[in-house]
Amino acid sequence: MTTATWNGVTLAQSDATVVVENNQYFPPESINKQYLIDSNTHTTCPWKGTCNYYSIEVDGQTNQDAAWYYPTPKDAAKNIAGYVAFWKGVKVA
Repeated sequence: MTTATWNGVTLAQSDATVVVENNQYFPPESINKQYLIDSNTHTTCPWKGTCNYYSIEVDGQTNQDAAWYYPTPKDAAKNIAGYVAFWKGVKVA
């Protein structure tokens, strides 16, 4: 079971993550969305497509753009459509 935690809370937990470029992508149904806030940040990956971000908010503290996902990835990354990955101090183990 892989778990993503930040600031003492579990953000996601799954035994069905997908590893892409050394990042664990969690299935959408495994995400505790009450901690995620839509961000206006977007980036583009040449082979995955347009990436959207979430900020994480726990107990009044915000971790800006600390989660990301590809809502409609390119064909090469269709297996992670809607899956969420974490960084910026989020512990994934």
